[in-house]
Amino acid sequence: MWLLDKLLRKLIRNGRMDVTDHDGKLYSYGAGDEPPLHVRFTHPKAAKHIARYPQLGAGEAYMRGWMVIEPPHDVRDLVLFFTSQAKTEGERVLQPQGPMARLIQKAVAKADSINLPGKARRNARHTYNLTRRLYEMFLDEDRQYTMAYWRGDPETTSLEKAQLDKKALIAAKLYMQHSSDVGRPLKVLDIGCGWGGLALYLNRHFDCEVLGIALAEDQIAFCRERARAAGVEDKVKFELLDYREVTGEFDRITSIGMIEHVGTPHFPQYFKKTYDLLANDGVSFLHTCGRVGPPGYTDAWTRKYIFPGGYIPALSELVVESEKAGWQVMDVEAMRFHYSHTLAEWYKRTCMHEDEIVEMYDEQFFRMWQFYLAGAEQSFRHGTMVNWQIQFVKDRAALPMTRDYMEIEATRLRESEEAPQWHLDPALRQAAE
Repeated sequence: MWLLDKLLRKLIRNGRMDVTDHDGKLYSYGAGDEPPLHVRFTHPKAAKHIARYPQLGAGEAYMRGWMVIEPPHDVRDLVLFFTSQAKTEGERVLQPQGPMARLIQKAVAKADSINLPGKARRNARHTYNLTRRLYEMFLDEDRQYTMAYWRGDPETTSLEKAQLDKKALIAAKLYMQHSSDVGRPLKVLDIGCGWGGLALYLNRHFDCEVLGIALAEDQIAFCRERARAAGVEDKVKFELLDYREVTGEFDRITSIGMIEHVGTPHFPQYFKKTYDLLANDGVSFLHTCGRVGPPGYTDAWTRKYIFPGGYIPALSELVVESEKAGWQVMDVEAMRFHYSHTLAEWYKRTCMHEDEIVEMYDEQFFRMWQFYLAGAEQSFRHGTMVNWQIQFVKDRAALPMTRDYMEIEATRLRESEEAPQWHLDPALRQAAE
């Protein structure tokens, strides 16, 4: 416990925390009048495991039941408590301790980001082929597994509304309204199409033809079911394809929350491939989690349990590689706290379904999912993570002179469609009624 005790005394500046070791000895940190956050270790290895590599160790200790957060607090309170201490300092302390440990982790993470087609498919299956019911329980009705766009107060705006507003913003940035000038349906490529929500949205509002591609079998199967149910399977098609296997020409290309799975060694290939697929007067749109600082690496816990092969890029990495491929960057927007609000809502909905998730999987899986969502929220609330939205063209004449068209079109789309009132879960809907 001595090493963890040393780390905690260095880190905790605001608020109070008590730690009860496995042998019953109590350690207290911080100062103030508010009730302390109380952590209890149930295993003799817990403190050492956390101290050796705080982020991986803390996650595994919580998953395994070695670390218990006493009510009324929970693991989200614990994670936000640590990282709010000094924001970036909190993140630094959670990294591997010592320069050699950090160097090793960086090298391992770099190697893990090499995603050849076979490995990319395995990684996608690991992340997205979980039980359909799991995603129904914490996502919005359209299963948007990326940042929502909170134009209103997150306390009073529903997740469903925020996700619908995000799709309106994306469509506006794609300049989809230009389809009326083309005289034919636009052809859209949706790379990493998820569960098909954006593809169906674009077709519904613009009568465009969409090819959605992904590497998780169940996602593609679900997308095809949705297209058939909507009667648009002739215009909205979904294929189990790697982006490197796509052929043809498209008027618009979207990539929403997908490039995080590409891997930095493959950025040149990704930008060159998408450049070749886009028509000369087309528009490409990239939405990704991102870093506000220089390039970094993915922490070991996230790589091991949630997104193997994944990496959140810095803006500099994306711009440099896109320029090499010939792209012209027309618009960049930093979506600062939107994802933290989204993750907080996902966490709340996950906790509401604790019994069902434990029954479907087990307690360790439920605690893993809690730690993932809480840890991600802190990165976007107190850490150095944002979302980047980047608009690319080959020809600057493909877009209007000013950004006014974005807000005009996004407003039109928002006003044309209302968000669902209730979450998919029948119990929640019944309780609300």
